[in-house]
Order: sequence, then structure tokens, then C-alpha cells
Amino acid sequence: MRISRKTMTFLAWPMLLSAPLAHAQSSDEMNAANNPLQPSVALNLQDDYTGSYYNTNGADANAFLLRGALPLKLFGLPQLLRATLPVATTPSIQPNGRTTNVGDLNVFDVALFKAGPFEMGVGPQLTAPTAGSDLTGTGKWQGGLAVLAISPQPWGLVGGLVTWQHSFAGSSNRPTQNNLQAQPFFIYNLPRGWYLRSTATWNWDLHAGTHYLPIGIGTGKVWRDSAGTTYNFFAEPQFTVAREGVAVPHFQLFFGLNMQFPIKR
Repeated sequence: MRISRKTMTFLAWPMLLSAPLAHAQSSDEMNAANNPLQPSVALNLQDDYTGSYYNTNGADANAFLLRGALPLKLFGLPQLLRATLPVATTPSIQPNGRTTNVGDLNVFDVALFKAGPFEMGVGPQLTAPTAGSDLTGTGKWQGGLAVLAISPQPWGLVGGLVTWQHSFAGSSNRPTQNNLQAQPFFIYNLPRGWYLRSTATWNWDLHAGTHYLPIGIGTGKVWRDSAGTTYNFFAEPQFTVAREGVAVPHFQLFFGLNMQFPIKR
């Protein structure tokens, strides 16, 4: 696996920045910073680097994810709108070689409610074929469903995100899309704003009949500045432990900086 100097700098600077800004974080603050259902205005700068694939000779790839979340209320029902736009770099495999371009925009809007010990989010999702290259997108409009269930605990968070979507329009020359993803979510809080995490996403291509299931273990740091903005930097290596199909990821490094901004009422 090759990690560039720029990547190492991105990994290091939030930790250095946190030193003068960090203060002791309570369990509730830690959970709020990591909860994907937290009703806050959020901006996430995340990167998913694939260091190796099965059945390929040293190929790697990268996806930078620009992600934002916005709480809202429609028809008296609290909701959370989340949008993700990737910038993808494809593996250097012939005949196409390496390409970097914008990918497909994904948006989901989930209604927020409680069910026993779980905070729930359920709603539709839509993927638009916004890719700047055929190699970085599917060329298909896709619709489906997103379901989140998170149970906050005194020690952290446990839960998961499940999404499914199927193509319904787009280029007739591109393959049908029918994809299921499940993201088990586990956070264990540590002292001084640190935490352990395992959040690798399991992927099934139901049309092609392939899948890969990674397991991750990583760490992160939460801190807040004087203006009330919460910062959450993390890094999580992930290894595929079960698979069906060729050219699926073998090793990935998922890292990023999540920011939650105070809401002025």
C-alpha cells in the first residue's frame, strides 16, 4: 500500500490542531459527534482509499467523499437530509488506465423517530448520474430506501445503516444497478475525546451476484472549538474477510474529518 505525503499530512494535522482546542468530552457529546442521526448541520470531508484488489496486479483506487447533512421538518415530522458527492480515481488497469473525475450524486431523506432503545431514520434515497466520466459513475438513475438504527449507550454507540437501490432510467448501454449495502456501526468511547470505531460497509451487487464484506478497526478524536463547532477526525483500516467475485477490494483505509455546526435558533 502506498500512501502519499499529502495523505499523511491530512491524517496528521487535525490531531495537532486539536491540542489547543480540545477539552474533556462527555459521553453524550462523544455520541452526538459520531451519531449519523444527530440532527445537526454537518460537513464531512472523507476519503476511502483502496490499497489493493483481489485478482489484480497492484492496482489501487481512491474516492474522496464530500458529504453534508441538514436537519429539517416537513409536515410536522423531523427529518435528516444527507447528500454525498464522490470524486473518484479509478485503478490503473488497461485498456482504460487511471481516471479521476466526479462520480454520481447520492441523496437520502430519512424521517427521525424512536423505537424502544433505538433512534431510527427511514426514508427514500436517490442517486443521480452526475459522473464526469463513464468510468467514475453508473450512467443510471437509481432509487431505493435507507434505514438507520442507532442505540446510544453510556459507553458509545451501536447500530447500523442499510441502503438498497435499483436503477430505473439512464443509459441503455450501461449495466442494470441493483445494490444492497449494510454498514454495522460500533463506537467505543475512550477518555479525553478519543474513541475506537468499526464501521466498514458490506456490499452486495445483486444484479451481478457478487459481494465483499470488510471488517474495520480504527480510532478517532472529538473536540470542540470556542465557537461551538464540533470536529471529529478518524482513521479506520478495513480488510475484506468474505467475498464472491473478482476485482473486489482487499484492503481499504477510510479516514476523514467530520464537522458539526451549532444551529442558531
